[in-house]
Amino acid sequence: MHQGFDEDNPRGLYFLADLVNTVQDRPGADAAELEAVVERHGGPPLRLTATTALELREATATVAGILDLADEDRAADAINALLDRYPARPRLVRLPERRWSVHARASDGASPAHWLLSTAALALALWLGERGYCAWGRCAAPGCERYFIDTGRRTPQRYCSTRCGTRVRVSAHRLRSGR
Repeated sequence: MHQGFDEDNPRGLYFLADLVNTVQDRPGADAAELEAVVERHGGPPLRLTATTALELREATATVAGILDLADEDRAADAINALLDRYPARPRLVRLPERRWSVHARASDGASPAHWLLSTAALALALWLGERGYCAWGRCAAPGCERYFIDTGRRTPQRYCSTRCGTRVRVSAHRLRSGR
């Protein structure tokens, strides 16, 4: 369940979850905070202004809306709408100490929000196509609203971290045992 950034990053989706969680935790995240998330995941160097940071936060809400979807058909429709509006120009990219991966390249002069939505559309489309279901979600632990990417192969993931899953299991055990 841990979404470490040094591990294989499925389609760049840990970046999307991290960005959505950052904006969710700090709705007014400033340009420097957003740039740091992008940089941490090997994205292009963004130089955001207050206006483009606002646009990026708004675009992040669109990504969160898709990550909230559990129905494959509705997710595919939403992703296809993004692909129509923000066509991805895929390129193979090798980041330092990583394997080759497919990245979206926005057209020259595109805004950071356009780049984000193009990137999200491509990454989510590839992941949904590969998995065949919405392999993402929001943590089911009470009080936790964090998003995650499900990289498991067996049962669908329900929690953002081992910590949240353990907390829920311990609480259920205590309820059953009357503690």
